[in-house]
Amino acid sequence: MRKSLIATAIGVSLAMGAYADDQSSSHKSASAHKMASMHAASANPLMKASPLQDEAPQFDKIKVADFRPAFAAGFQQHTAEINAIANNAAPASFDNTIVAMEKTGALLDRVSRDFFNLAGLISDKDYQAIEAEIAPKISEHNDNIFLNAKLFARVNKIHQNEKNLSAGDQRLVNHYFDQFVRAGAKLSDSDKGKVREINSELAKLSTEFSQNILESFKNDTILVKDKKELAGLSDAEIASLAAAAKDAGKDGYMITLVNTTRQPLLGSLENRALREKIWETSANRAKKTNGPLIIRMAELRADKAKLLGYSNWASYVTANQMAKTPKAVFKMLDELAPKAVAKAKSEAADIKAEIDREGADINTLQPWDWAYYANKVRAAKYDLDENEVKPYFEFNRVLNDGLFFAMHKLYGITVKPRKDLPVWNPDVKAFEIFGEDGKSIGLFYLDPYAREGKNGGAWMDEYVTQSFLLNHKPVVYNALNIPKPAAGQPTLMTFDEVSTMFHEFGHAVHGLFSQVKYPTLAGTATARDFVEFPSQFNEDWSINPIVIANYAKHYKTGKPIPKALLDKIMKAHTFNQGFDTTEYLGAALLDMEWHSIPAGEKIEDFDAFEQKALAKHGIDYTPVPPRYKSAYFSHIFSGGYSSGYYAYLWTEVFAADAFAYMKDNGGLTRKNGDNYRNNVLSRGNSRDLMESYVKFRGQEPSIDALLKRRGLVSE
Repeated sequence: MRKSLIATAIGVSLAMGAYADDQSSSHKSASAHKMASMHAASANPLMKASPLQDEAPQFDKIKVADFRPAFAAGFQQHTAEINAIANNAAPASFDNTIVAMEKTGALLDRVSRDFFNLAGLISDKDYQAIEAEIAPKISEHNDNIFLNAKLFARVNKIHQNEKNLSAGDQRLVNHYFDQFVRAGAKLSDSDKGKVREINSELAKLSTEFSQNILESFKNDTILVKDKKELAGLSDAEIASLAAAAKDAGKDGYMITLVNTTRQPLLGSLENRALREKIWETSANRAKKTNGPLIIRMAELRADKAKLLGYSNWASYVTANQMAKTPKAVFKMLDELAPKAVAKAKSEAADIKAEIDREGADINTLQPWDWAYYANKVRAAKYDLDENEVKPYFEFNRVLNDGLFFAMHKLYGITVKPRKDLPVWNPDVKAFEIFGEDGKSIGLFYLDPYAREGKNGGAWMDEYVTQSFLLNHKPVVYNALNIPKPAAGQPTLMTFDEVSTMFHEFGHAVHGLFSQVKYPTLAGTATARDFVEFPSQFNEDWSINPIVIANYAKHYKTGKPIPKALLDKIMKAHTFNQGFDTTEYLGAALLDMEWHSIPAGEKIEDFDAFEQKALAKHGIDYTPVPPRYKSAYFSHIFSGGYSSGYYAYLWTEVFAADAFAYMKDNGGLTRKNGDNYRNNVLSRGNSRDLMESYVKFRGQEPSIDALLKRRGLVSE
């Protein structure tokens, strides 16, 4: 049973009734219908493995209409495969049960990956309609597997007699056993029924939440009629807003929102009223539609946790993570909160001094003022202007001479364009990754630009997971949301966008470098509070002096970035970290508080709950709102990170410690890269995660490097 099937729990038996309606017709009609169905199936590119290299999807052939019949066939096939294992008359063994499950679901795995990846990349009404239909069936199929008493009996038998297995095989058995128990395999039939009902409703609500967010990206836009209101923006940015308005059939300049509360244009716009309008639109979006859904989801998760023997959902989720308990998570977050807020208030004092120096009529610092005046403070402190920096961060140069250059230095890989491979959008770039020995490692796709129908934020996912058992090489992609420039203009990136590109490729190499037998344990299939470690670790290579000097070159002249400007960038790297850390902690604590309610607790007021949760931890500092307010917090209400958003900070402890260790031992070298690749990236979840880190580092991580990385203590 493939990793994605466990992770996304693909549903069972999508309406074969579409064909059943014709059963009362004549034999001739039935035969004709059967022949037509067979022809349709043979023409459906999803029905069989792609003939392209590494089974890369045939994006030029896949149509939305292909998914319903492919899902139907996939559900049916996978159900039959699972039932054959559960009903096998032979005594349960590792090979005929655990390995057999690893080999099931090839069709369903392919269909589900293609569908859910594309639904996040090019979603429209057709994709959304299928997603709404599939969600409850996903839940049902998941339950049919993990609540199957015969199947669990076999898994349990192997679990009790696993001593003769290798360490890697034991880890796979333990993983399956844990999945079954956490799904409710030990519950009574009555309680299993309750779990099924909760899972089905949660699946529907999660899909509805996600689709409300997509609607918000489309509808919650700000249309500016007078160009004068855009003072402070560059000509290229204004042209981009004009192009966005034109594409939407509107006159003027259209500002669309990114996924976070903070919006990039707030750092440049001089018009305070427009800044306030943008911030208010961002902070209050989707509240009416998603507020009731969130309350219901939090209550349902609490009910499910109680059925499974946990005091709340956070306890259930963290039990199989590195943190182990909500107490450990709160301890970390609460230790950092006062340091972060104190740093933010220090930054606010500098901002207020800048406001007073300008003589602006602002008595109380507001969230929509922060970025604009923080940029002025940064310019004054470091003589650094973002518009002065961006010409040195041209997209293709950052990608090839920055990211790929650093990865070659560390790992010896070579990245070659594959223009022959079909892609899902003309802006998507396809690449093949080669090792130093010239052998192909896998395929990588990059989808760089924001567009309607594409989820916000940035992420990595897989179309094919590496597995020696299945003889699969990895096929992975990164999705970014860089604003697309006007036609003919270069893509000039902010430094945050550069960091994000490096971050997501950290996930990509985690998938690409996997060297694991079983797909369930391969690549990025680790605990959530470990999986962000490789990505955050990779961010810091963007500021490595050797790397940044190689890619930071003026897009017109090709001249290297002046040393004085580069020095300013490096000195300013920890600027505004009080704000950044505080807004992150606000979101992480909101997540934990939503999922710490006990079963039976009723939440009456959505806004009041948010405010109380932030105040409880001393993180309710008005000028610095949470990075995500609950109504658009996709990570935790539709993205699988419920009670897990803390993972970004938890894993940053590992990332900062690992980077400091490399820096102390030669920095950007193959020796360091090979050590990290062999002991962390290649191992997936095939052994204990802390063991992998210690094998690489020689000891467990400390928090010291993190505090320095975020500028919360002096070097």
